[in-house]
Amino acid sequence: MFSFQNDAASKPDLYAQIIEAADAITADEPDAIANMANLSALIFAALPDLNWAGFYRNVGGELVLGPFQGKAACIRIPFGKGVCGAAAASREIQLVEDVNAFPGHIACDSASRSELVVPIVHDGELLGVLDLDSPLPARFDREDAEGCALLIQKVTDRLASR
Repeated sequence: MFSFQNDAASKPDLYAQIIEAADAITADEPDAIANMANLSALIFAALPDLNWAGFYRNVGGELVLGPFQGKAACIRIPFGKGVCGAAAASREIQLVEDVNAFPGHIACDSASRSELVVPIVHDGELLGVLDLDSPLPARFDREDAEGCALLIQKVTDRLASR
């Protein structure tokens, strides 16, 4: 059994702890779905003020729901649609302070007010995205985007199908 204890003094310290824990729980597991499941649970437990944390996988050129923590979610998202689809199409992090102001936002959970989506790219191929939602407006900032980007960078090889 793995236990995460948040004793970080700052947001960068918190992300360093999350990355260390993510490395530990995915190091010897070759299954991408199992790793996504554990990572979504870790992130959901470690980061405050989330109502959803999980993955969408690139399956045949569209995003398909993967392992997550939170309420039931949209199952399929076309590239270019909503925040996740924008991240998939652009392969750029999407940091959205107010999802209601985002053109084409897909409201899987009406309680979500802000969102952070990080594309997962391995050997030039989009594997999917990490999606974090919060019921608080402007919950995510540059430090969150950088921390999640470093997390994905650390575990991308472990999220590729083997």
